[in-house]
Amino acid sequence: MITRPTFAVLVYAVLAVCPIHAAPPTVNYFFPGGGQRGTTVTVTADGTFGHWPPRVWVDREGIAVEPAKESGKLLVTIAADAVPGACGIRLYDGEGASSARPFVVGTLPEVMEREPNDDFKKPQVLDTTSVVVNGRLGKVGDVDTFAMALKKGQTLVASLEANRTLRSPLDGHLQVVSPDGFVLEHNDDFHGLDPQIVFPVPGDGTYLVRTFAFPSVPDSSIRFAGGDKFIYRLTLTTGAFFDYSYPLAVARGAPGNVDLVGWNLPTALRTLPVPVPGEAEQVTLFHTQSASVVRVRLEPHAAIVKAPANSRHHPQKIELPVTITGRIERPGDVNYYQFHGDKGQKLAFRAEAQTLGFPLDPVLQITDLEGKQLAKAQAGALGKDPVLDFTVPQDGPFLLTVRDLHGTGGGRHVYRLQAVLAKPDFGLRLATDRFVIVPGKPLDVSVTIDRVHGFNSEIELDVEGVPEGVSVTTLPTDNKKTKTLTLRLSADRAPYSGAVRVVGIGKGADGMTRIAQAAVAELGTATQNLWLTVAK
Repeated sequence: MITRPTFAVLVYAVLAVCPIHAAPPTVNYFFPGGGQRGTTVTVTADGTFGHWPPRVWVDREGIAVEPAKESGKLLVTIAADAVPGACGIRLYDGEGASSARPFVVGTLPEVMEREPNDDFKKPQVLDTTSVVVNGRLGKVGDVDTFAMALKKGQTLVASLEANRTLRSPLDGHLQVVSPDGFVLEHNDDFHGLDPQIVFPVPGDGTYLVRTFAFPSVPDSSIRFAGGDKFIYRLTLTTGAFFDYSYPLAVARGAPGNVDLVGWNLPTALRTLPVPVPGEAEQVTLFHTQSASVVRVRLEPHAAIVKAPANSRHHPQKIELPVTITGRIERPGDVNYYQFHGDKGQKLAFRAEAQTLGFPLDPVLQITDLEGKQLAKAQAGALGKDPVLDFTVPQDGPFLLTVRDLHGTGGGRHVYRLQAVLAKPDFGLRLATDRFVIVPGKPLDVSVTIDRVHGFNSEIELDVEGVPEGVSVTTLPTDNKKTKTLTLRLSADRAPYSGAVRVVGIGKGADGMTRIAQAAVAELGTATQNLWLTVAK
């Protein structure tokens, strides 16, 4: 029989020979969820950490992150010239990496929410009319209330950033309330589940801004939701606030200027030049006087705006390929575009509106000049936008129309419409953005191929950024038809941890190169920035 002391000695000996590997770090959220340019912010990383301190990776320049001595604490230093907007921060060590989590860089001064502020009679008083409040609806039933002194004629923009950017599990609500508790404005779904209010101030006085939430995934409870993960950033400003650019896209070769649409915009902020940063598909436009940013797409072809004279009898003539920015100005309005097609040509049309955060639910329709319908497409599900593939039946002119499914219209019913020749193409998708290899144990990575418009060429895969000692091979298959390729990664040494990219080159297709995307639920988007760990 093994005695207790002898058993303890045996366990210790086993652990000494076979050390236990800690799990890689995990991050649920950062709090606060952002900071102002030119400041250093102490941030709590909520998660699990087998080793502290970890190492830190940020997906863009201008942000330096240093782990503090206390576990879970980070010092985030934001350069004064850092580009505003959301970035991704990843923690990693020799065991692996966390998913990248969002952190938002802002231009306004920032404060922390202070409890108790549930009672509208005892709000948290703010001493400025342009500020970002970093807050948390920390418990079930929580309500946060803030007081501001406003003047008649001002326009207050109150915008909550939570579910869409920070991935907080909340369906937020915003209210502007009088000091005696009367609700003056209310909004719950402006940007997806995040609310925004634009409030023209009717008279001098103190006004309250109140926020509360329901769960983003509905449950059986009928009450305000809350919890540690219910973090938010509440922008409150009577200054400049960008809503969108017009146009939403420009030609890469001649970007020029775009008009800015929003609130409280002085003349100097109503037009901004568009820089072209390398090979990026989009560029962020911002100004130090504005509390928000806008994104402009860079196109390899012409980019135009809807002409003022655009009607059934005077359609706007376009030449493909082109990207058009338009607006359904009034309820029931229809935009008309005339294009020429040659028999047998394959054309592709894509309208973006809801995926860009606009209320327009676009319907695309192609007719002949007499109005006979030849093709039609509308969104297949809530929050999606239509794609219309069209094979030209005969030579001649055709009409492309854009309207709202529900017949609504207005200043924010904006769309970006891409009209191009349907050329064979492909995309690459991965199920995860993180991979761990153990030396001597190959790892197979499945790469999904999205073949469009008849693409049937072979695809050569590679992984950029792998270190010496890591080999990459593609398992043999019928490459021209397969919808999945398998990469086999092997390592003969450790440790390593770093960013990589999976790249596909289409053979016999002008060498087109596509970079694999991995959907990251924690960021609410897809990323090309993958992470490879070679563990001991």
